[in-house]
Amino acid sequence: MVVHTRFAPSPTGRLHLGHAWSALQAHDFARANGGAFTLRIEDIDGTRSRPEHVEAILRDLEWLGLGWDGEVTFQSRRLGLYEEALDDLRARGLLYPCFCTRADIAASLTAPHGPDGALYPGTCRRLEAPDLSKPHCWRLDVAKALASLGDPELFWHDAFAGQVRADPASAGDVVLARKDAPASYHLAVTVDDAAQGVTHVVRGVDLFAATHVHRLLQALLGLPTPEYRHHPLLLGPDGTRLAKRHGAPSLEAMRLAGEDGRALAERLRAGQLPVGIAAAQA
Repeated sequence: MVVHTRFAPSPTGRLHLGHAWSALQAHDFARANGGAFTLRIEDIDGTRSRPEHVEAILRDLEWLGLGWDGEVTFQSRRLGLYEEALDDLRARGLLYPCFCTRADIAASLTAPHGPDGALYPGTCRRLEAPDLSKPHCWRLDVAKALASLGDPELFWHDAFAGQVRADPASAGDVVLARKDAPASYHLAVTVDDAAQGVTHVVRGVDLFAATHVHRLLQALLGLPTPEYRHHPLLLGPDGTRLAKRHGAPSLEAMRLAGEDGRALAERLRAGQLPVGIAAAQA
C-alpha cells in the first residue's frame, strides 16, 4: 500500500505553531514511507474563509520546507460530491431536517425535565410535513442509520490508541449539512479522504472523538476506512491546546520577521519548543 496523507487547514485565520506541528506530522510520515502528501483547503465555510488566508497558508508551508504533491484542492470546488452523499442518505430516510436554533437547543437541554448531557435532544426527528422553505439543517438519525446496517460493530485502528470500537451514538444526531454551508466537517472530510485516496489520516487528538461519526459515515456510504494517527497536541502555558489566545505569533509574523522556517521545522521535529509551549504526552 502506498501511503497517502494530507494536511487540511481551514482558511479562516493565520496558521500558528500548532498548525505547523500537525502539518509536519502528516508530511514527515508520508515522506518516511515513500508516500504522497497532499494539501486540501477546507474552505467550505464561505462566511469566514478568506483568499488572503489561503495565500498565507501556501507561503507558510513553503517557508517551513513542506512541499506537497499534486495540485492544492479546495472543498468549495467539490460541493457536488457532498450533495451526492446527502442525496443518498436522504433517499434512504437516514436524514431529517432540523429547524432548531442554538438557543432552542440550549433551552431544551437546560429545561427542568429536559434530557441530560449536551447531545441534540431529537426535537425535530419526527416532525410531520416539515416546511422546507424555512431555514434548516440536515441531521443524521444515528439510531436509524445503525439499524439500517444491522447494528454492526464498527472499528478503526489508531497508531496511538490501537483498535478502537466506534460509538457513533455518543455524538448524537450530528449535523451533516448546515443552514449556511452545504456540508458539515463530518461529511466533507469523510467524503474527501475517500475520494482522494488518503490511506492515513494524520491529525490532532482533539479530533479523535469525531472519528466515531466518520466511521459510521464510511460504513453508510461504502467508503474505505483509513488508518488513523491522532497525534498529541502542542499545549499553551495554561495546559490547553495551543491557540491564538496564548499570544503565540502566527507563522506569517515569524516569516515576515525574517525567521528561518526550515530551521523552525527542524526544531519542532527535535521537540525544541518555545518557552511556555509543551507537547502533550501520547
